[in-house]
Amino acid sequence: MSASLRIGRRGPPVVIRVDGEPVPCFAGESVAAALFAAGRRRLRKSPGAGEPRGAFCLMGTCQECAIRIDGRIQPACLVEVRDGLAVECRGASEPAG
Repeated sequence: MSASLRIGRRGPPVVIRVDGEPVPCFAGESVAAALFAAGRRRLRKSPGAGEPRGAFCLMGTCQECAIRIDGRIQPACLVEVRDGLAVECRGASEPAG
């Protein structure tokens, strides 16, 4: 196994703000992974039907996880978390039940 693939090792803890609420996560994670780990499966609502949308491809192709991050619409799977990052989930950020 490659030395860079170490299961169980995470970056240092950081806190992002999701719809104004603090969400603890770890540096090096994508915003999508951090939100999923925090129990937030719904990232936005579809523009037409208003159906909940979340992470799907996790490689930036589908745009299902496109949300406002630091004021710009970006795919959450392609943005790495950093302390104080501001994330807006367009009213669909309630934890999945």
